[in-house]
Amino acid sequence: MAVLRVLSYFCLGSIALAGAGSAQENWPQWRGPDGNGVSTATGLPVTWSETENINWKTPLPSWSGSTPIVWGDKVFVVSPSETTNNAEASGRGRFSDPGGDTLLLLCLAKGDGKILWERELDKGNTIGRKGNSTSPSPVTDGTHIWAVTGTGSVTALSMDGTVVWSKNIQKEFGPFGLNFGYGSSPVLHDGKLFAQVLHGYRTDDPSYAVAFDALTGKLLWRVERPTDALSETPDAYNTPALLKVGGNTQLVLCGGGFVSAHDPIDGKEIWRASGLDPDRNEYYRTIASAVAVDGMVYAPTRQRPLLAVRGDGIGDVTTSHLAWKWDQPYGTDVPTPACDGKFFYMVDDKGVATCIDAKSGAIIWGPEHTVRGPFSASPVLADGKLYATNEAGVTVVLSAGREFKILATNTLPGEDHTLSSLAVSGSQLFLRTPSYLYCIGKN
Repeated sequence: MAVLRVLSYFCLGSIALAGAGSAQENWPQWRGPDGNGVSTATGLPVTWSETENINWKTPLPSWSGSTPIVWGDKVFVVSPSETTNNAEASGRGRFSDPGGDTLLLLCLAKGDGKILWERELDKGNTIGRKGNSTSPSPVTDGTHIWAVTGTGSVTALSMDGTVVWSKNIQKEFGPFGLNFGYGSSPVLHDGKLFAQVLHGYRTDDPSYAVAFDALTGKLLWRVERPTDALSETPDAYNTPALLKVGGNTQLVLCGGGFVSAHDPIDGKEIWRASGLDPDRNEYYRTIASAVAVDGMVYAPTRQRPLLAVRGDGIGDVTTSHLAWKWDQPYGTDVPTPACDGKFFYMVDDKGVATCIDAKSGAIIWGPEHTVRGPFSASPVLADGKLYATNEAGVTVVLSAGREFKILATNTLPGEDHTLSSLAVSGSQLFLRTPSYLYCIGKN
């Protein structure tokens, strides 16, 4: 890892830390502060290029689909180590090489992109279709960082990189049985760290969710989540959501043909809604995550249907609490939608965007073509704009709200296989491509 300690960084000009005032906001997990892809930041750039509004860019050791997280003056990313093999994208936008064997957590200075420290999380990087063993994004509360890898390692670290505890859920509970590797990010709530393993294609072991004491790593509970879904349909590469209902919080899991809510205290199921695999398809794996906003859960599957379920039910709520259903073309598959409680935004794999009334399901606008896909990164809603990045590193900026309008199309040449979703903090955007971490802000 000595090569990483001397890894150079680029600082383009003398840039003061943007957003140090009222626009400052942490981005502590994959889908932002509330897990819904929404930021309250303001003053964000609309346009950028290699020569415009790039505050800094730092070369990364290898490619990954994990999203950067931001807390205070630090940015954290997970990455494989460098590789001597050719990792160029090939064949349907996939890399033929997973990157180096060592799985790393890197800490960068938010102000200039300098790498402050790196820590080894595990070894054993493998490739699974578009992803590798660093697909899960880390999570932080500003005191600790927790990182999960596709090898099953779960590691808690202090903000200076000291390892507090580490374990491996594959070693404790059995091998992962997903077709294309493990990609779910951890979720933090009320001193507990949650992880899901929803699988079935390569195993007969049941799916499950686990909760650990975030500070000690002690197992608090493990709950199985049975499904009668066929073949690959039990597999879910998404991340749990946290739903607030009536002063309580629910842990929402989506996959295997249904969406379910669980009590974070003991993991017991509160309610479930079926209907995500109405035709008993053998290949209805789930990639996009559920979104939980204003007492509602929006549960996607493989393009359609998408279910909007009220979260105040008990037991089987398939019919009783269904608010609306999307069963038309251009539903999301890989990108997770963004929702502020008023509008629900989807961008499908081909770059077709749709805006829906979050409460009624009425179409506000769309489906509308934006830029050519494929899209794997999830859209982000901030500063009155919707940002969506395709795998070529092209970010289309749309006007948020009732009118469809393309404000800008921003290209970073040579960044094929961009899988990571944007992070937002302090009037800056953080974009992770296969080669660099970019900090984008108004110069």
